[in-house]
Amino acid sequence: MTFSIAGFCRETGQFGTAISSSSICVASRCPFIAPGVGVVLTQNVTNPVLGQRGTELLAEGLDAESVLARLVEEERFPEWRQLQVLDARGHSAVHSGAETLGIHATRQGRDCVAGGNMLADTGVIDALVETFESHEGELAERLLAALEAAQAAGGEMGPVHSAGLKVADRASWPVVDLRVDWHIAPIQELRMVWQAYRPQRDAYVCRAIDPNQAPGYGVPGDDR
Repeated sequence: MTFSIAGFCRETGQFGTAISSSSICVASRCPFIAPGVGVVLTQNVTNPVLGQRGTELLAEGLDAESVLARLVEEERFPEWRQLQVLDARGHSAVHSGAETLGIHATRQGRDCVAGGNMLADTGVIDALVETFESHEGELAERLLAALEAAQAAGGEMGPVHSAGLKVADRASWPVVDLRVDWHIAPIQELRMVWQAYRPQRDAYVCRAIDPNQAPGYGVPGDDR
C-alpha cells in the first residue's frame, strides 16, 4: 500500500520525507515533520494521530526509540500500524505490527529510515536506503532519487497513484510540500513538480521573512 523514507541532513539540519502509495492522498496522512526535531511516518492501516503525537514527543526531547515505544504503548491497535521514527541525532526506530499487509519491510540507514508494505519485493526498501545514502545533492533531491529507485526496484505489488515530497528547514512550515494525487505516474509527475518549484523555493521563503527583499512574481499585475 505504501513505501516511504525519512531523511536528515547534518549540514543543513533539514528533515524530509518522500512517499508513494496506491492509495489517494498519502502525503496528507502519513508523513509528519517537526522542524529541527525529527520525523514520524505512520502507514499500513494509517492512524495520522500517531504522526501528530510522535512529533509532539520528539519536540519534548525524546529520542526515536523512546518515541516509538510510547506510540506503540498508547495506540489501541498497534498490530495494524507500521511506524518509522527519525530524530535529530539521525537515530531511528521502526515498528511493523502483526497485521502489516503483504510483503513488508523496514530498514534503518545512515541518517535515514524507510519502510513499506504490500511491496513487490523487500529489495524496494533496500533501494530507498542505499540510494539515499549514496546520492549527492540537497536533501529533497536525495529523497526523490530514493523514491525513484524504489519504484524502479519494483515498488508496490500493484500500481501507485499518489506521491509526496516534504522538507522542513529553519522555518516553522515545510519549505517543500509537494503532492501528486490519483495520477497514472505520480512519482514521475512529482519529479516534474519539484523541478518547477525548486528555483522558486527560496523566493517564497524570502516573501515570508522579508517581503521588501523578495523578488517579484513576474505575472501580470506585478509591476515591481
